[in-house]
Amino acid sequence: MNSSTATPITPNLELLRQAVQEFQPAPSRIPFHTLKPYHEFIVMLRAKRASYRSVAELLEKQGVSTSRARVAEYGRIMVDGGKRRKRRKYARTTPTAIQVVPPEQQPAPQITAPTSFQPATKPERGPRIARIRLLNGTIAGEKNFGQVS
Repeated sequence: MNSSTATPITPNLELLRQAVQEFQPAPSRIPFHTLKPYHEFIVMLRAKRASYRSVAELLEKQGVSTSRARVAEYGRIMVDGGKRRKRRKYARTTPTAIQVVPPEQQPAPQITAPTSFQPATKPERGPRIARIRLLNGTIAGEKNFGQVS
């Protein structure tokens, strides 16, 4: 026979359908296959506010091979319903949302003559310097009536 003229192999469709129906994935490939039998206990422990670390330790004491990270992932996905991380809420501004409203014209305040307890203008605030009182009762830096500079 000549090897260059090989007949194409036609698959048996019935055998292929039967193989697909009987296919079972390896148990290690099924997500959380070790934790699913303990779902009820994990939910009860989390309802009592148990940490994922304490849940994992309790399961390990019972002979379940797992880790704190795996229990935490199971809890977030299967127990809490796949909560996502909270994202920062940024203020959304749209051009139509910002409306510039002109300020209303208010009447000018009436200016009265300054009184003795009210200065006419507010003095500008500069650095505050402590007033040092000397032992003889005078204040440092101020001139007394009898001093000549």
